[in-house]
Amino acid sequence: MTHQHPYHLVDQSPWPLTGAISAFMMTSGLILWFHTSTNHLFIAGTVLLLITIINWWRDVVREATFQGFHTLVVNNGLRHGMILFITSEVCFFFAFFWAFFHSSLAPTVELGVCWPPTGIQPINPFLVPLLNTAVLLSSGVTVTWAHHSILSKNRSEAIQGLALTVLLGVYFTALQAWEYFDSPFTIADSVYGSTFFVATGFHGLHVLIGTSFLLVCLIRLITFHFSNNHHFGFEAAAWYWHFVDVVWLFLYICIYWWGS
Repeated sequence: MTHQHPYHLVDQSPWPLTGAISAFMMTSGLILWFHTSTNHLFIAGTVLLLITIINWWRDVVREATFQGFHTLVVNNGLRHGMILFITSEVCFFFAFFWAFFHSSLAPTVELGVCWPPTGIQPINPFLVPLLNTAVLLSSGVTVTWAHHSILSKNRSEAIQGLALTVLLGVYFTALQAWEYFDSPFTIADSVYGSTFFVATGFHGLHVLIGTSFLLVCLIRLITFHFSNNHHFGFEAAAWYWHFVDVVWLFLYICIYWWGS
C-alpha cells in the first residue's frame, strides 16, 4: 500500500507489551530476590527484556534501511524525540543530586553533623574514579572522531573510532565493578551509601545501555547501514554517550571529590 505522505505509520508490534511485562517481572523479581533469595523471576524478566530489545532494534533497523521508512520528516521527529528523552534523563539524575545535596549541605545529628557521616570511609577520588574520568572523556573524543570520519566518508577510521569507544565503555564498566567490590561501605551505610550507590549505579546502567547502543551502531557501520548524510542512529547514540560523559563529570566533582 502506497501512502501519499512522508510520515511513518508504525505497524502493530508486540514489543511494547513484552517490554512492559519484562520490566514488571524484573522489578518484582528484584524485590523477591531481596526478601527470599530467589532470583528466578528476575532472570526470566531479564531474558524476556533481552529478547524484546534485540527484536525491537531489529525492526527499527529494518525500517530505517531496507524498507526506507525514515524519511527527512521522520528523521526530524526522531531528533526531537531523542532530545526530549535526554531532557527527561537530565531530570532523572537531577533528583539524585538533589537528594545528595539535601543531606550533605546540612548534615543532621544522626549523621554526626558532618559529611561524610561519622564512620564512613569514602573512596579516594584520585584513584579509580579519576582513571574512570579519563576513560570516559577519552571515549567522548573517540566517538566524536568516529562521527567526523562518517561525515568525511572515511569508513575505516569511523569503524576504528567507534570500536575504541565501545572498548572504553566496557573498560569503564569493569573499573566501576572493581570499585564496588572494593568499596569500604555499602548501600546500607547511611544516606551516604544509598545516594552514592543509587547515583553511580544508575549512571553505570546508562553506560551499559550506551555501550550496547554504540555496539549496535558499530555492527551497522560495518554492514554499510550508514552514509555521510543518513546516520541518525549513530548520532542518537553519540548524543546519549556525551550526556553520560557530562553526568559522570558532575558525579565525580560533586560526589567523589567534594563529597569525600
